Amino acid sequence: MKPSLRTTIAGIEMVNPLMMSSGTFGFGEDFTRFSDFDNAQVGAIVLKGTTLKPRLGNPPPRIAETPAGVLNSIGLQNPGVEAVVTEILPRLAESGLQTPLVANIAGETVDEFAELATRFSQATNLAAIEVNISCPNVRHGDLDFGAEPRPASEVIAAVRSAPHLPLIAKLTPNTARTVDVARACVDAGADALSLINTLTGMVIDLSSRRPLLGNKTGGLSGPAIKPVAVAKVHQVFDAGGHLVPLVGMGGISNGDDAYEFILAGAAAVGVGTVLFYNHRAPREISAGLAAHLERAGFRRLSDAVGAAHSKKHWRKGSDETT
Repeated sequence: MKPSLRTTIAGIEMVNPLMMSSGTFGFGEDFTRFSDFDNAQVGAIVLKGTTLKPRLGNPPPRIAETPAGVLNSIGLQNPGVEAVVTEILPRLAESGLQTPLVANIAGETVDEFAELATRFSQATNLAAIEVNISCPNVRHGDLDFGAEPRPASEVIAAVRSAPHLPLIAKLTPNTARTVDVARACVDAGADALSLINTLTGMVIDLSSRRPLLGNKTGGLSGPAIKPVAVAKVHQVFDAGGHLVPLVGMGGISNGDDAYEFILAGAAAVGVGTVLFYNHRAPREISAGLAAHLERAGFRRLSDAVGAAHSKKHWRKGSDETT
């Protein structure tokens, strides 16, 4: 009997643990041009990061390839929440898309985060909101919120006060206080945590002797950051039983990578940079993960979550240990 890949994150019931990461899958429509891609292959789609007003993003160049990774400085280019709520989400609903959708919000102030959550709560086809307190390639706001427990807590509490949708707090690796920030977000009302976002990085152009990216620095993603991401997931999972389910992400390219995150403590995984060069990746990752679970004798994905830890952990809202 094949192991079940079904999982639940922040109340989102998913056919498998693969969540298409924000910023790599557009608003869920981009991949429809591939005849061999089926949205039913993925557990959830996290929409492109959305701000209160439209953003043009950072000046070019905005992308630089690096060894085993990509450095991006897009700067949250998006059409703004009004266009997403009144045009894009209704269009997705009319398309018959059944895959759960998660909005990703980014604000420059606590009030902006709260207003974004309120606007998105009016949509009828959203499963949850991912609160981006960790974007490293904008000039104001986001990174400061995610680097310390208090501002992170303030954002999550403000978003929590909006009409209810499950909340996922997206955490930054660019801080030494990841566990403290995670606890603060949970205490403020986060239903799940996703980690990690990209690492701050820079590329110097050898000819001009200046930073290559128009914004000077950007966010590093891809296989190069996977060991950092796995360590952060393991660290947060190991920090205590009061923590909520985790979405692990950072450099996942195949089933081996996904399984590693599951063992570290993730109940779901974010798939991102690999989509830029392999639109079949979700199918391949899902198959590879299932094969690992079967070989290890796990009947369900949940049985493998956190198996790399030597001690049992209590899960929030449960009377049983995992």
